[in-house]
Amino acid sequence: MRYLPTVMNITLPEPLETTLASSQAALHLAIGIYTSGEVTLGQAAGVAHLNQTQFLHGLGRRKIPMNCGVEDFAQDLITIEKLRARR
Repeated sequence: MRYLPTVMNITLPEPLETTLASSQAALHLAIGIYTSGEVTLGQAAGVAHLNQTQFLHGLGRRKIPMNCGVEDFAQDLITIEKLRARR
């Protein structure tokens, strides 16, 4: 399911507003709500206006681990086995 974007205005203190680009602010917000577990990786990437791969690279550069629960890991293993069987 795709969600339509909603516009949200955030007021930053003046020193930050002059030094922090809106894309950087969006990325910082996305990382914060992703690491808190409030949104999925895909949703966070959307907030940051990035694709999932770009967002993952941003997390990696900051040494922030992916949120991956046991169920996610188990599903990843199933997907890997299915892809391996296709070869």
